[in-house]
Amino acid sequence: MSQLQAIAVGCERGGRPLFAPQSFTLSDGQAMQIEGDNGAGKTSLLRMVCGLAPTASGEVRWGGQAIAEVRQAFLRDLLYLGHHLGLKDDLSAYENLHTAAVLAGHAVDPQQVLQALQAQGLRSRAHLPLRVLSQGQKRRVALAGLQLSKARLWVLDEPFVALDTAAVHALQQVLNAHLREGGLLLFTSHQAVNLGSPVLPWRLSA
Repeated sequence: MSQLQAIAVGCERGGRPLFAPQSFTLSDGQAMQIEGDNGAGKTSLLRMVCGLAPTASGEVRWGGQAIAEVRQAFLRDLLYLGHHLGLKDDLSAYENLHTAAVLAGHAVDPQQVLQALQAQGLRSRAHLPLRVLSQGQKRRVALAGLQLSKARLWVLDEPFVALDTAAVHALQQVLNAHLREGGLLLFTSHQAVNLGSPVLPWRLSA
């Protein structure tokens, strides 16, 4: 059983608390949406959960152990998609996804990559350099990577931003499949999200 725990996790900005210490638990097949006003610290909390930023207090645990103690195993189980998409402009959409899968240690069939891009409406742009794609298309390339991921825990910062109706529907299907397979999902979104699976709301408070 996989389990993510935030235990009295605190964050400071300029020496002052950004939000009250947060404690929550996320288990297999569960989704949680972090809510809060702009500037409340949603992105900061996600980055601390992923071990990308230090906590001012408390700790994050994966499988009952502090993530610092099981760092390599945690990173294998984690997929984080933030505001920076982590894509290379000189590579094509296909090359970006295939390379990311290989670096993550996952064997991936070329047809799987093309199917993931097709699900995001990008099959015809699969072999174009990323630099010629729009920002919205680049985001959809990054989201196509979710379909290829073997990570148990997905942490997504505003994954639905700048997507049209068809792309939102495609992403919802991918997220639902992840949850049905027992994956964990922690995300932020400024818009209403209907995943077809229960979503636990968690609101940051000052």
